[in-house]
Order: sequence, then C-alpha cells, then structure tokens
Amino acid sequence: MNTIGKDIKHAWRGFRENTVFAVTAVLALTLGIGVNIAIFSVVNAVLLKPIPFDSPDTLVMPMNTNDGAIAGPAASPGKYMHYRAQSDVLEHVTAFRSIALNFERGDVLESVQAHQVTADFFDAFRPPLLAGRVFKAEEDLPNAGRTVVLGEGFWRQRLGADPNIVGQSITLSGNPYTVVGIVARSFEFRDFGPGDMYVPFQFDPNTKDQGHYFLSAARLKPGVTLEQAQARLAASAASYREQFPAAMNPKSGFSALSFQETIVGQARSSLYVALGAVGLVLLIACANVANLLLIRATGRRREMAMRVALGAGRWRIVRQLLTESVLLSLIGGVLGIVLGYVGMRVLLTVNTAGLPRLGEAGSLLGMDWRVVLFGLGLSILTGLLFGLIPALVASRADLNSVIKDSSGRSGSGFRQNKTRSVLVLVEVSLAVVLLVGAALLIRTSFALGSVDPGFQAKNVLTMRTSLSGPQYRTSAGVAQTARTALERIRQVPGVVAATMTCCVPLQGGYGLPFIIVGKPHEGPFTGGGAINFSASGYFDAFNIPVVRGRAFDDDRDTGNSPPVIIVNQAFVKQYFKDGDPIGERIHVGGGAANMRELTTEPIREIVGIVGDVRAGGIGNDPGPTMYMPLAQEPDALNALMQASGAMGWIVRTNVGTETVSGTVQNIVRQETGVPVTAVQGMDDIVSVSISRQRLNMLLMTIFGASALALAAIGIYGLMAYSVQQRTQEIGIRLALGALPARVRAGVISQGMVLVGIGVAVGTAAAFFLAKLLASVLFGVAAHDGFVFVGVPLVLGAAAFAAVAIAAQRASRVDPLDALRYE
Repeated sequence: MNTIGKDIKHAWRGFRENTVFAVTAVLALTLGIGVNIAIFSVVNAVLLKPIPFDSPDTLVMPMNTNDGAIAGPAASPGKYMHYRAQSDVLEHVTAFRSIALNFERGDVLESVQAHQVTADFFDAFRPPLLAGRVFKAEEDLPNAGRTVVLGEGFWRQRLGADPNIVGQSITLSGNPYTVVGIVARSFEFRDFGPGDMYVPFQFDPNTKDQGHYFLSAARLKPGVTLEQAQARLAASAASYREQFPAAMNPKSGFSALSFQETIVGQARSSLYVALGAVGLVLLIACANVANLLLIRATGRRREMAMRVALGAGRWRIVRQLLTESVLLSLIGGVLGIVLGYVGMRVLLTVNTAGLPRLGEAGSLLGMDWRVVLFGLGLSILTGLLFGLIPALVASRADLNSVIKDSSGRSGSGFRQNKTRSVLVLVEVSLAVVLLVGAALLIRTSFALGSVDPGFQAKNVLTMRTSLSGPQYRTSAGVAQTARTALERIRQVPGVVAATMTCCVPLQGGYGLPFIIVGKPHEGPFTGGGAINFSASGYFDAFNIPVVRGRAFDDDRDTGNSPPVIIVNQAFVKQYFKDGDPIGERIHVGGGAANMRELTTEPIREIVGIVGDVRAGGIGNDPGPTMYMPLAQEPDALNALMQASGAMGWIVRTNVGTETVSGTVQNIVRQETGVPVTAVQGMDDIVSVSISRQRLNMLLMTIFGASALALAAIGIYGLMAYSVQQRTQEIGIRLALGALPARVRAGVISQGMVLVGIGVAVGTAAAFFLAKLLASVLFGVAAHDGFVFVGVPLVLGAAAFAAVAIAAQRASRVDPLDALRYE
C-alpha cells in the first residue's frame, strides 16, 4: 500500500509538471466517460432497475398472439374472465385503464384522471396505503354502489389532506363516490396512464363482452414459471374459441410477458443502440489518450532506462505507468459522472422521447449505486485499457540504445510509430462507424419530419372534455351538444372549420371487425379496422381530402337517417381491389354475436372515400379506417367511449391558434357544462409522436460530433509529433533545396494514407453493423448510398484539415534551427 501511495504521489507530481498533457487527457476521458454515464443512467432507470412493485418477477401481463407472435396486450371483459379462469398458473388477475372524470367540490369543477381497476388490482400491485382500505370483492360487482381509493397527491392537493376523508363522499362526474382508502404517493403507475385515484370496473362475472378497451395483469402462482404460464395460456385458446367462436380467428391465441418487459420492450432497441454508440466514443477517447501516453512515454525513455539500469523491474515500471493512467481515468471518471448525469437530466427536460420509467421531464432519473459503480468500474477499466500498451512499450527501454540514440529522435523507431499509427487508424475506423449511425438516424428524423401524415397540423387547435351527466348517456344527447357548440365555434372570427370526435390522430383510438355484406370471407369477419365517430367538419378540420362520394352532413346524417359510413383509401385498396365501394354495405361488428356493444349495430352504406391518415403513428403505414357520424353511434358504444375517456374538439383557424383558444374554450365549457383539458396545437401532438426518433438523432449527432472531433485531434497529434521527430530530416531537406510545398505534400500524403485505410476499414465495419439499426430507421435504407459516401467525405475533409495544419508547420521549419535541434 505504501508503494502504491508513492506511485500516486509520483504520478500527481508528473501531472503538475506537465499540465497541458494532463488537462488534455482528462478532458478526452471526461467526454468519453461522461457520454457513457449519461446513457447508462437512462439504461439503468429504464431497463435495469426493478419495476417499483413488490415481487416484480412474478408480475405478468397476458397477451394476444397472432400466428404465434405477440400481437398486443389489449383485453376485453370476456378475455379478462377467461384469464381469471386459468387459476392453476395465475392469481390476482386484474384489469385496468386510465379514464377522465369530472371532480366537483362546491363551485369548482375540474377534470381529473383516474385508474379504473378491478378489486384484484390491489392484490396484484400491492400499493402501500396511508389510510383506510381497498375495494372489497363485492364492491367490484355491477350495481354495488360507487367507491373510490384516492391517491395521496389528490388527497393533499385537492382535499387539503383532510384526515377524516375516509368514509366521506366526493362527487365525480355527477355521481357520489365513497372514499374507502388513500394510496401513498410512492406508488408509481404513470407508465400505464395518468391517474391519482382508483374506481372499480364492476364487470358482470357472466359477461360475454368482447370490446377491447383496457389492459390486464396477473401474478404467477407460487412455483409457476413464466414459461409454464405461457404454455397454459396458449393451450387455453382452444376453449375460448369454442366459447366465443366469433371473437377469435384460428390463428389467434394467448400468451404472457413479464410486466417489466411490457413496460420497457419498445425502448430496449433504442437504448442499446445509444449504449453501443457511446462505447465507440469511449474507445476513440481511449485511443486518443493512449497516443498521448505513448508520446509522453517516448519523452521519458531515458528516465525509464535509468530506472531499469538502477534495478527497477519491468513490472515495477509497468505498475507506475498504469497507476498514472488509472489516476487520469479516475479523475476523468469523476468529472464524467457529474457531466453525464447532469447533461442527461438537462436533455430529458427538453425531450424524454416517451421513454418509460423516467417520469415527467426525467424527474425519476436518479443517481444510484449502479450508476456510481458503473462509472468507477468504467474508469478503472478505461485506465487499464489505454494505459497498458504505452506502459509495456515504455518498460522495454534499454539504456544502451537510449544513450546511443539522439534525444531529438528518440522514440522515432518503427515500433512506436507503428503503434501510434494503429491507434489513430482505430480512432478513424470507429469514428466512421459512429458517424454512419448518426447520419442514418439524422436522415430518419428528417424523413419523419417530411412525411405526409395525411392531415394538416398547422393552425389546428385540439382540446378535450370528459362528458358526464344524464344528457350524454345517449349518442343523440352528445350529438346535439356537439352541434350547438360547433355552430357557435364556427362563427368565431378566424375559425375555418370545427368538429367533435372520439379520436384525435396520433392519440390512440378504437378498432372493430366488420363484414362486407355479400362478399365471401373466411372466419367470422371480412376484416378489421380503425373506427372513428365524428361530427360533420372532421375532414375539413384536418384538410383530409374526400376522394370520392361525400363527407358527413349534420342535417342529412342524423340518428333517424339511413346508417352511413365513410372508408379510407387503404380500406378500398385492401377490400375492394377490383370494384367501386360506393353503395356497398358494411356490418361493423357483424358476426360478433357476443359483442354486447354491437348487437344493435345496423348495416351501413358506404357513401364516401377519403384520403389515408397516419393516425397510429407518423412512421406507421395507414391501415383500413372507417368513419361514422357521431349522431349514428350506437348508444352502447357511446356509453363505452364516454366512460373510456374524453372527447376531442378540433378547430382549424386561419390565424394563430392562441388567438381563438380562449374563446373556443369558453364556448365548449358553456355548452357542455364540463371542464376543458389538454389544450394544445396539433403541431405539438405530431412533435411528441416523433420525439423518440428526434432524441435518437440528437444523441447520435452529439456522439458523432464527439467522435469526429476526437479523431481529428488524434490525427493532428500523430502528425504533429511525427513532424517534431523529423525536424532534423526536414531541415536538411529544406537546406538542400527541397520546396516547402513538396514537404507539405509529403506530410499530407503520409497522413491521408493512414486516414484512407481507417476510413476503408470503418466503412466496411459500418456496412455490416448498420443492419442493427434497421428496427429504428424510417424512410432510409440501412445501407443508404448517400450516407456511405457522405460520411467518408466529411471525415476525410476533417482529417485533411488536421493533417494540413501539421504539414504547414513542417514546411515552416528553419533549416538552421533544425540542425541545432536535439
């Protein structure tokens, strides 16, 4: 320990004597380690930390499958009861979803988010209680009365932390709910929707309802593995199909995933790509510092040779030099931990990219033992990695050869120049790989930004209302309120078009099966598609073109008029390839006799065809979509949608949306009698939908720029050192009449040959690695020619600039000074 202490003191004294070297090395390491800490802190929060529930390994989410592949987690009441029946492998099966309610307290009426759950939710997720209890099983049955479990935040902020609230009633959406308990704020469930209270679902145990509008979860029974549960659920699909033959096609089935996988699954690939990218940045930084250490070791050859001559063993020399490199790395690591963590927190305040488990503006991103241990471990490993080669090179110093060699040219031997050249070649190659990845993601972001979503978002204002009260229990009541409010909104100066809809593009929606009357089909349905109920003006509000036929008309398409439907071009392309769909008839939900909401759904006539809309995501191809008039929505479906969430109001203006926002909100509040929430421009909704791709682009741009800068510095450092070692040779050549331009050309040629080799190796590596990015690319091929030509040119230009600076210095060598150089 005493010897190590002396090594540290000796290293520290050396750094103080050569501060330029120390600062340069620490800055390179701080950058390399910092970007790794930044990404690892997110990977830790999203992927590594256990989900914040008791015994998380036993929490699972039942899944739908299609032809053996996972098709999604959406569940229906019928499926929920089926999952509960698999009691040999599952227990505490629960259903949950996020809904909007209107909270009334005195004269105050505001919209609040709530989780609608079954009683088993509390046994499955085990949230800590501050007071009271959770639902009883009998309180989760139909007509059992209304109860609510509050979240601590709601209790404190809206009820003043009333200690006597348990047992009292609060009014939600016009109905009295008895408060039975309070859940502690530490229980975090925001990744499945906002909400700070819990109300019961109250499913009918004998339900045959096949509407998919919530998620489900369960606990594995003690001793049961996930694989056993998956096998049991897959086998159970046959009995479900027998019970509900119209609800599931022969290729559909059931499975399950761990709850953590359902939360983080989609984010995994993006984070792994980022983690791989920062690893390359660190390797480039290591190569840079290793070259610095090699240069420094060259200048210390006499010192090392004298120490060997005085009896120091080779291991003693290596240990001293490794101590210096590890000390440098630890300093850079500590600074990198701070830089990376703070930098990532700042970045996430701008854009969390919808990554799960990070909270609002990255508030849940924390510095725990995993991040600190990763930072320290990475620092030590990095110090050993970049310090080992220079230490081994320096430990070979031989006193006789050093004495014979001129100090001015010491270290200019083939072996050391070769080692430094290889390190720079590695830097260039890694930089090419990283820049190719960055360029592909940048092109993806631009492609998403330029894609036509099928609607115009500029100057479109959106807002939501959660309709509650007896007047909204029928679609006629909703349609009448919409008609009255929209007539007033359309008279506001600056308003071009306005509508009310169940579904705002890019914010989720509903889907239903259908039968095309008179057209043969396999299985219970012709197909399935998205469904949208809207008032007139929907297509005008979004500038969606009516390709053929007509749009909705409030006077023509009333609740008493013949039922109609409009379909999109994707629907026509898939189901009417060789015919005209206008006048054809569709039975939405047809063949699904067990679908409660659709038992009264009439057969509808297709009256129009509209353009495709990328409603499910800017990067997703439009699928078959059906549009129905709001006034013709079945009452059962209207009740389901009102219970599921808030209705959307869409207003297109020819002025800034902020100009009319206040007036429109007042009209909506007056006509509906409920609060207005989620007021935002459609531009903002589009921006949020591509936020993950933009974060990928931003991160890779930062990493790529870092790699480019480090590679240019490395190339310049190598060439500058090479020029320094050849000062006497260059001076003699100039004295004998060599032209400065010829000297410059020689140095540039030497440097660019090395760069060319590095670029070639890096391009080949990038070609094979680019396919790993395929899953996060859009609108650009993994082997895009523009990228694979442009990146080498950009890196070559940066390298040429670095080499040219060193070459210019070489051409200015004074022959007299060079002859005196030692």
